Amino acid sequence: MPGMHHKQRVYLVRHGETEWSANGRHTGRTDIPLTERGRETAERLAPILQRQRFELVLVSPLGRARETCALAGFSYASPDENLYEWDYGSYEGKTPQEIRALAPDWLLFRDGCPGGESPEQVGQRVDRVIAKVRAIPGNVAVFAHGHLLRVLGARWIGLPVPEGSRFRLDTATLCVLSDYHGVPAIERWNDAIDN
Repeated sequence: MPGMHHKQRVYLVRHGETEWSANGRHTGRTDIPLTERGRETAERLAPILQRQRFELVLVSPLGRARETCALAGFSYASPDENLYEWDYGSYEGKTPQEIRALAPDWLLFRDGCPGGESPEQVGQRVDRVIAKVRAIPGNVAVFAHGHLLRVLGARWIGLPVPEGSRFRLDTATLCVLSDYHGVPAIERWNDAIDN
């Protein structure tokens, strides 16, 4: 129809389970493969995502996101350096309990990581992804990581980076960002495919 405006939807997919995500260890730049369960849940995303038409599919360069993306049926995705998970610096591989033993009041989204990235740095990367996505006249899929995607959800609706702490995001889940009467909105969040 003339004058019909396509409502853009941005599908965010957190990678499937890894050994470290199952154990609650912070996995930033360490390239941990998916577990068997992680691969199975990634495959379950395929029938849902294949029903959509995407003008662009972006993926983190890390293996766990690339494998999830391929298992979901998108082997042609474009790697984007801005989609790397948060650089946890000296907290890499540690559980929240281990980190809080060192810094009892620590909150990633507010404090960042020693030797790693600050919330501002992650916010700048996410804002570049959002600008790229909003320039596309159609649906986009983004395969990436838990903390990075939580920041993306917060920034999509205009919230500061620390508010990403309020968006729980499990492995192999689907989120959809869109707008409501022209205002950026969250349409779906943390939708588990296998439950």
